[in-house]
Amino acid sequence: MNGYENVGTLRRSMAIQVRVIGALLMREVLTRFGRHNIGFLWLFVEPMMFTMGITTLWVLTKAVHGGHLPIVAFAVTGYSSVLLWRNMPSRTIGAMGPNLSLLYHRQVKILDIYISRVLLEFAGATTSFMTLTLLFTAVGAMKLPENVLEVIGGWLVLTWFGVSFALFLGAVSERSELIDKIWHPASYLLFPLSGAAFMVDWLPAGAQKVVLFLPMVHGVEIVREGFFGSQVHAHYNLPYLLTFCLCLTGLSLIQVKAVGRELSHD
Repeated sequence: MNGYENVGTLRRSMAIQVRVIGALLMREVLTRFGRHNIGFLWLFVEPMMFTMGITTLWVLTKAVHGGHLPIVAFAVTGYSSVLLWRNMPSRTIGAMGPNLSLLYHRQVKILDIYISRVLLEFAGATTSFMTLTLLFTAVGAMKLPENVLEVIGGWLVLTWFGVSFALFLGAVSERSELIDKIWHPASYLLFPLSGAAFMVDWLPAGAQKVVLFLPMVHGVEIVREGFFGSQVHAHYNLPYLLTFCLCLTGLSLIQVKAVGRELSHD
């Protein structure tokens, strides 16, 4: 009987959690995009415009990216991946300031607010990536990935890294305003090192060892291996990436819980 009661309690808790996240998602969409013009469609139109702009610039300037890969597919995979993990921390840093009043609701926790924000970024980046891939494939500018499952796997691991990184920076930003000031220049410095504009195999051996310390590079390499298959020699260490994400997730949750206690006592 206790087992049935526990299952029923778990189901009710999950149902409440889903409703809370859903309500926060709707609130975030209305706050960010409003009801005018194309509204929530900006969620994925904005990243699409950025990626298309970079891709068009590369094509028009006939940019040389260091390899023989199709430039459109190379740009779409690279810059879509960057937008996935880079935009998430930007939405969680300082997020509690305008949302502090929500914590007066017993069922709303600081983690719920962060999760609703990163879910929106995930939805926007993923929809943009899929739409651009199908669009450019339809017009003959690129081909569909050789291994769709590997692309999905790489994308999900990149998402895991982005979520855990965003939770950590969001939590510590509540303790220090320096995080907000440091993150913006740091994100621009990480951009050229993230693997968006190169394959690790194109770099000298010494540079390969350095960039592979960055976890997001492994994720981009997996995505591109899934896309281009035998055309590339990808360099990545999946156990390293998963271990990094797992440790960062644990550290992030500890920070979020600590900040939650501090805010509840204010």
